This record gives sequence, structure tokens and C-alpha cells, in this order.
Amino acid sequence: MNDSSSSTTQSTGVASGDMTLTEHLGELRLRLFKIALALTVGGVIGFVLFDDILGVLLRPYCQVDSAFRSAGSDVECQLLALNPLDPFTVRIKTSLVFGAFVGGPVIFFQLWQFIAPGLTSKEKRYSLPFVVLSQVMFACGISFAYFIIPQGLQILLDMGGPQIVSALSASEYLSFILTTAVAFGLVFETPLVLVFLALLGIVSAAGLRKFRAYAVVLNVIVAAIVTPTTDAVTLFFMAGPMLLFYEIAIVAAALIERGRRRRKARA
Repeated sequence: MNDSSSSTTQSTGVASGDMTLTEHLGELRLRLFKIALALTVGGVIGFVLFDDILGVLLRPYCQVDSAFRSAGSDVECQLLALNPLDPFTVRIKTSLVFGAFVGGPVIFFQLWQFIAPGLTSKEKRYSLPFVVLSQVMFACGISFAYFIIPQGLQILLDMGGPQIVSALSASEYLSFILTTAVAFGLVFETPLVLVFLALLGIVSAAGLRKFRAYAVVLNVIVAAIVTPTTDAVTLFFMAGPMLLFYEIAIVAAALIERGRRRRKARA
């Protein structure tokens, strides 16, 4: 009896989180290698498909009134290369961001697997749903950014009036597009993070309600920093979903706590 329990403990020692510092570092190195491999594969795909990706990223700029871009309606919406390295650096940067998106499931899964040894068996069951939802929410954030970026660009380029015609460089424009898209994607991960913390018992519904007033101010500040323009409409498009996600997290935390109370009552 003692031998069998001892062998069981030894066989599950790593799974239960009883890992030495060296084993943790080895595990981290393995996870980082797989993440880097996923980014590399996704980046190569992005490099090959760069022309198609660039066409998609150019659409928000092409939707801007032609009077405020290039030299008028006689010129197609094109970007400028201000130095010989711009075409190369733009292609690499875009490929890496695309690789991060394509490799998202692998990245989220590896991050989850790294912290999984410290979770209970019940918490580990949420592994696959969280990985899938992380990618879905990230994609939703990027899609939402893609929807509001044309409005933001129109407002920004319109500020100078028709006398000032924009001639955007490829490097600056794509940095603007990609940074905004990634920022929105990360913001859309907020409810998953809060729900995960609620599952671990780190935050509670009551605590989130108590912090609501501060969360509203914090969300508006973050939205003001992340949004590409300073107008109230774009700020609302960013802060609105963040506040909605916070309320959804409160409801989810309350449901999680109710389920725990029911299980304790049955026990």
C-alpha cells in the first residue's frame, strides 16, 4: 500500500508542480522553443503571402477620401518607401505579426501548458476551451480594429483640411495598423484573463463590483492611449467593449462562485 502510493506520488510529482528549478527552466526553454518555432512557421507563411496581406492592410487607407491622400483621385492609394530598407523591413514586420496570429493557438497552448502543473485537475479541464477562446477573442479584437481604423484615419487626415494631402510611408502606416490591431486583440483577451483569475479564486465577483468605478476610469485611460485618434467616437468604440467585458467577467465570476457553493453543499 505504501509502496504503491509512493510510486504514484513519484510518477505524478512533475504533473502536480513538484519540479526543481532546473526542471522549470528546462520546461520553460522547451515551451519557448515551440513558441519560436510556431512564430517562424507563421512568419514564413506571412512572408510568402505578403502581397495578399498588404492588400488587406491597405484597404482602410484606400477607403479614405481620395482628396486627403496621395495627390488626389488620379493616383491610386499607395505607400511610400522613404529609404531602400523600407520594403524589406515592412515585409519582415508584417510577416512576424501575421506569424504571431497564425501561431496563436500554439502560443496560447504552450503558455497554458507551462502554468498547468500548478493547477488542479478540474482547472486543467479548461485548457482547450481557454486556448480556443483566446484565439477567437484575439481575432475578434483584430476584426473590430479593422472596422474602426478607416474612421480613425479619415478623422486624422481630415484635420489638416484639403490643402494638406497625405503621403504615408509604408513603414509608418503599417506600424500604425499593426500596433492598433494587436492592441485591440489584447484588449479583447481581458474577459478571459479575469475569468481565469476567478477560476483560480484570485478575484471574486464582489471584488470586481467593488473595483468597478476604478475599472471605468482605468478602461477610459487605456482606451485613450491605445486608440489611434483623439476623437470621442473612436474612444467610445474602444472603451465600450472594455467596460462590457468587465461586466461579463463579473457575471462569469458570480456563476463560478455559485457552482462552487453548490458543489460544497452536495459534499
